[in-house]
Amino acid sequence: MSETLETRVKAETITAMKARDSERTTTLRLITTALKNKAIEKRAGSDEPLTEAEAQQILATMIKQRRDSIEQFTKGGRPELAAKEAVEIAVIEEFLPKALTTEELSLIVGQVVAQIAEGSGQKPSPKEMGIVIKTVQAKLAADGLRAEGRLVSEAVKAALA
Repeated sequence: MSETLETRVKAETITAMKARDSERTTTLRLITTALKNKAIEKRAGSDEPLTEAEAQQILATMIKQRRDSIEQFTKGGRPELAAKEAVEIAVIEEFLPKALTTEELSLIVGQVVAQIAEGSGQKPSPKEMGIVIKTVQAKLAADGLRAEGRLVSEAVKAALA
């Protein structure tokens, strides 16, 4: 079995501590804490450990929170805080599959729209955007790929327009 996300984060934390890289160590500890909190929350109902997909979802959420923070700090005229958040995003992204480019995402959206059109006999309308987005998200998850929800939404909107 391949090593879990949690084991990779632990190993990287030790390496960062030995290298005296305080920013990296802090970010890795934030990741560890988020994973532990989710595991505790999940254990309330069962004894199962976090799945890799759940762990990746937590990291994706952490990245989204940091992007929102960067936006707020930039608006508030605090570039040094925005830069700190950007460094954290870079560290967190190391543990996730590579995010798709806009072109790759558009290609996948096109395939999904074609599949839906083939099944129903007509191209989905903009009213069916939710169905298309869910199908695209499911395909990305099944293929172990990653894309931000906002980008998926924009790509689907463009494909259905």
